[in-house]
Amino acid sequence: MKLHRRRFLQLGSITLAGIPLSKLTAQAAWYDHTAFSPKEDLYELFKNPKGAAKPFVRWWWNGNRVVKAELLRELDILKAAGVGGVEINSIRFPDTSNPLNYKEMNWLSDEWLDMLKTAVEGAKQRGLVCDIIMGSGWPFGAEFLTKDEQTQMMALGTKDFTGPQTIEVNRADLLKLVDPALASKNKTPYKELSFLRLAPASLKNPADAIDLDSKINQEIITLNIPEGKHVLYFLVKITGYMNVIYGAPGANGPVLNHYNKIAVEMYLNKLSDAIKPKLGSMGNLFRSVFVDSLELQGANWCDDFEAEFDKRRGYALRPHLPFILFKTGTHGRPINEVYGAQFSSELQDQVERIRFDFETTKMELFKERFLDVFLTWCKQNGVLSRVQAYGREYHPSDSSMSIDIPECETWMRKYVGEDLKDYDYTQGRTYSPVNKFVASGAKLSGKKLVSCEEITNTEVVFNATMEMIKLTGDQSNLSGVNHSIIHGFNYSPPDAPFPGWVRYGTFVNERNPINEFFKLWIAYKARLSTIFQEGEMRSDIALMHPLVDLWSKYSVQWDPFPEKAFPDYAHNVWEAIHQNGGGCDYVSEYVLQNSKSANGKLTYGPRIYKTLIVVELETMHPDTAKSISNYIASGGKVIFIGKQPSHAPGLKGKAMDKQVLDTIKQAKQKYPTNAIEYPSPTGEILTWYKDLQTKAGIKPFIKIDKPSSSVSQVYYKYGALDCFFISNYSKDKRHEFNAEFDVALSKTAWIWNAEDGSRMLYPTNGASNKLHIPLGPAESKLIVFDENKTGKKYSIIKPNEKTAITISTPWKLSLNHLDGSTKQITLAKLVDFKDDVDLSIFGGVAIYENTVNVTDILKANYLDLGKVHGVCELIINGKSAGVKWYGDRIYSLGGLLKLGSNSIVIKITTTMGNYVGSLKTNKDSIKWIKGKNQPVYSNGMLGPVRLMG
Repeated sequence: MKLHRRRFLQLGSITLAGIPLSKLTAQAAWYDHTAFSPKEDLYELFKNPKGAAKPFVRWWWNGNRVVKAELLRELDILKAAGVGGVEINSIRFPDTSNPLNYKEMNWLSDEWLDMLKTAVEGAKQRGLVCDIIMGSGWPFGAEFLTKDEQTQMMALGTKDFTGPQTIEVNRADLLKLVDPALASKNKTPYKELSFLRLAPASLKNPADAIDLDSKINQEIITLNIPEGKHVLYFLVKITGYMNVIYGAPGANGPVLNHYNKIAVEMYLNKLSDAIKPKLGSMGNLFRSVFVDSLELQGANWCDDFEAEFDKRRGYALRPHLPFILFKTGTHGRPINEVYGAQFSSELQDQVERIRFDFETTKMELFKERFLDVFLTWCKQNGVLSRVQAYGREYHPSDSSMSIDIPECETWMRKYVGEDLKDYDYTQGRTYSPVNKFVASGAKLSGKKLVSCEEITNTEVVFNATMEMIKLTGDQSNLSGVNHSIIHGFNYSPPDAPFPGWVRYGTFVNERNPINEFFKLWIAYKARLSTIFQEGEMRSDIALMHPLVDLWSKYSVQWDPFPEKAFPDYAHNVWEAIHQNGGGCDYVSEYVLQNSKSANGKLTYGPRIYKTLIVVELETMHPDTAKSISNYIASGGKVIFIGKQPSHAPGLKGKAMDKQVLDTIKQAKQKYPTNAIEYPSPTGEILTWYKDLQTKAGIKPFIKIDKPSSSVSQVYYKYGALDCFFISNYSKDKRHEFNAEFDVALSKTAWIWNAEDGSRMLYPTNGASNKLHIPLGPAESKLIVFDENKTGKKYSIIKPNEKTAITISTPWKLSLNHLDGSTKQITLAKLVDFKDDVDLSIFGGVAIYENTVNVTDILKANYLDLGKVHGVCELIINGKSAGVKWYGDRIYSLGGLLKLGSNSIVIKITTTMGNYVGSLKTNKDSIKWIKGKNQPVYSNGMLGPVRLMG
């Protein structure tokens, strides 16, 4: 029996349905999306980023309660903040907000289209780009969908019996028992009993289960239970089980069946057919149309699914289906409980193989009937596709290869800046595990943009500091992201009661005290994105996950928050590679089967790899094993972690297990120095990989003498320039190390300051490629190696701790509260606002004033403010020494102090969360502060404030 390669590869087939960027630019000349020419001076572009590099915002049109004047006013706010564009996003009106008398509009109504025209034209006039979300909320859906067009799930139920006995069960009771706890539940779904099997509690063969499908239409079902313990398996097809999450009027209601091609085409055409007659070609209006997180919450069925499975896989699904499915829980996750029959080891293997075939069929149908249809529709309408192409229905990396602008997501969490834990993919991390998959797919297919829904915040709303925002954004870039879509900007008129209309986190909001400083991060991100978009991200290690094994055992995961990491350290390996100075991409079976091997290098499209690391992978297609064998034979280095491949996927793959095993085994025997087995990690993963790097002779881009799990890097090339972004994502710890860069010795190291666009020569540590790199908390450095050797020299801040003088005299404190009140007090000593009853609810600008007497100007080079919670500005004798919004608050005084008495003023701008939390009856306070169990957070200047030489 032959496993058809065409079907196996269909998931990864690349249909580049997006139109060329040059064509889109010609259609929409108001937006320069073309890639920068290599002839252009990258530094000049870095200093003054173009629109493509500037972060965009998701612009929530709350309830579509929008008016023209306010749309234009908000575009002015965004322009002033330095953003490059907006994603127009119709969404349900927040349940915490007062709509006042603003009218709610239906999606695609004439009045909504009129507002859309105003927004698009207003954005063009301001040089801002417009994207638009497809539909409203997520996933696609609407009130107008018929039953046949609504999403479907084949859901599992079980019930235990002990025989012998004859029992009657009510069909309605069985239907009622299958009721998954889903988000945005439709209260009136359609339910049909579809499969009925009675199986022994210990099951060796599906044929041992009694087929009771002939009884599924009976109201009262009589069961003859044989002697012993048995399990009744019943499958319920549920249609229209969920509504759109936060859908606005007109695009609310049941979710669309994404496995129904005709329904998908109809839904897409609803938007284009409404827009074209009134606003013209979509390509002249929008850069891209966006598809948000799918979150279909268990959707796995369509009317012809069984027939398609049988045709594609070559055997009948029906006898096996009840046994390969998991019970469905929240967000479509398998529920965590024991149920059903106990399978023999032989049956368990069969079930896992068939489960893989089921998941494969599901992804094939989804690709053909939704993703490909969407990509074709985008091409027909002259817009780019921008898609968060991951979840239970997409291949996590291959799906991104066919999308014009692949997108992932990076979340704001309360643990931002904490240590990264081993054998975990959550703690301390803001990027989602899927980010690296999406970025890899983009790079493998030559995409310039890797977009990201960034600083998504549902956890620390109103308490996000500028430092947290920077740490989150830096981690996003380390995962391969090069463009930010900020989540988000709430449409909120000035007359809306405090704090305004809030869908999610209020980052860019005029009522937020830190709003005036948000433009600093915007400018910082735009300069970094210039480097990352125009340079080539270097990765010479291909990293392969055991996805087939994961899907076979546990089904496809709900990315970006997978239920399982398999193995438990799988998502930590890429981190360790980068933390040790290397670079990697994830590769898939499709990529390996279509790559070329020569002279020890593995090439796919624009990517070239010197090493392939296979992480605990047991199952792969024989063609993949053959490709790996060819790479080994060409001189390539392959490292098998933990185990070597020994199985082929799917039920029909069982006959080819030996072929996979023998192919790899023979390659290892023939080329033992090229094919290496290495044990799985048991301790610290950072150290484990450092040892592997040394023993396997893997040369990193940066040789780091003291790697840290809190410091990572990513390497880009632009022409002759070598650009290294190095970031410390710890909010409390500093780290320094010696680094030897793998660059030409004829080049000189420069530090490019992404905050202000300046550049200076970086001091070397002997040879021109050897540098000492100190990083304070939350600090990052962009180091660029260039042939240019002349310029201003960069000085590393080195205060003399021995000369430190602590300012311990009382501080005059002026409190300018965001509610408009003011107050002056005297602090005998510095305190954390959260620990003082009177200060704990403060939000706004706190101004500290003191004087310092200088007797020796040589001992007054720096002022260290110590621990500061908030954005701070230092003013010495009436002159500003600058604003600091993250990390160390050490100021170089540069002659601002004089002998004798000096005035010191320190302005601290805090977040608004503690104040919002004090509002006992405010609905947003109840939902976002009390409902999320947010504590009272630290605010103010804690010190010690020290003057140093």
